[in-house]
Amino acid sequence: MSLHPRRLAAISLAALVIVGGGIAYEYGWKRGPEKTAACTASPELLQRLKPLAAGEVAAVQIENRPAALSELAFLSPDGKPLTLADFRGRTVLLNLWATWCVPCRQEMPALDALQDKLGSDDFEVVAVNIDTREPEKATQWLADNNISRLAAYSDPTAKIFQTLRSDGKAFGMPTTLLIGPDGCSLGHLAGAAEWASDDAVNLVRAAIGG
Repeated sequence: MSLHPRRLAAISLAALVIVGGGIAYEYGWKRGPEKTAACTASPELLQRLKPLAAGEVAAVQIENRPAALSELAFLSPDGKPLTLADFRGRTVLLNLWATWCVPCRQEMPALDALQDKLGSDDFEVVAVNIDTREPEKATQWLADNNISRLAAYSDPTAKIFQTLRSDGKAFGMPTTLLIGPDGCSLGHLAGAAEWASDDAVNLVRAAIGG
């Protein structure tokens, strides 16, 4: 039985899709991690935040709409697995840093001071170290530099950076995200900032207040 050329082309295309899907699965080219649940922050909140991204935090990019993030995994100070979902219900300033990153090291005292000023049941600075070699160096560096208010979160695989890069939120180090209680990004920053400044405190307070 002969097939009409159009039907043959359609069958060939379907076969390519099936085979291609099998190759993608075999080589790990699968869909990325699932995104967080629907974002609930109001457009009005983002409009209030935009003029506050000024002065020392002028480089913070406030989202046009709350942005869902892929699942972000890292370790607690005692090595237990965590995800960003464990912080649901709190506003979070997520910061990725490394001991080999000079701007990262320079802004850590300011992040520590911000945690001291605003840290509460409603807000936390979550600074995740991504040193892939000798990750214990990060804990020692924090102690040596009197960074005592930030918990020593870590991801020695640095996968958290790759995940955020896939989400279009990480372009270099340090990377910082302002994340709402629903787990969605309200704003992001590539590079360092003076997080203990009045400008930063006003921005974060507005985010916490919703």
